[in-house]
Amino acid sequence: MIGYLEGHVVYKTLSYTIVNVGGVGYKVFVVPQLLETPQGQAIKMFVYHKSSDDGQSLFGFPDVVSLHFFELLLTVSGVGPKIALSILSSGDMNTLKEAIAQQDSAFFSQMGGIGKKTAERIIVDLKDKIGILTSDAASTNGSSDVFDALTGLGYSTNEARRVLTDIDRSAPMEAQLKQALKLLSKT
Repeated sequence: MIGYLEGHVVYKTLSYTIVNVGGVGYKVFVVPQLLETPQGQAIKMFVYHKSSDDGQSLFGFPDVVSLHFFELLLTVSGVGPKIALSILSSGDMNTLKEAIAQQDSAFFSQMGGIGKKTAERIIVDLKDKIGILTSDAASTNGSSDVFDALTGLGYSTNEARRVLTDIDRSAPMEAQLKQALKLLSKT
């Protein structure tokens, strides 16, 4: 099985790239971060190798954390590799984890190929598996309270989730809320 590739981009489309590794071209479906690598440039990626009756497919990720999250998504009934890749492509890891922590099934069901039941299944199956929040209970509760306060003030869940990734979660809740409001006022 292939677990890691290092080579040069020889061709790319909107969903995959072909990587030349020692004279062999590997077609790899990748997240947008890897698609940004220009043709001819060196590229490194961790790979999930799917083998089935229909053939073989490779899915590439910039780091091991993304690969592990992808593999966790595959444990959810109804989520295959293409849907899991679509989920990872929709936002950064913190945004996805926060959506699971906040049990925001609407965030997942707005993605192509994911219905309401699958979105809810993603949340139920993964909320205990991914280490969503830090071990510091105070900062965890503060972030959740900040999220609730922002949505209570009329900000969308996406706006609230986005700024939560940019604030200092070790700060007291009041300071986190001030930082979040300041960030939201700049947009």
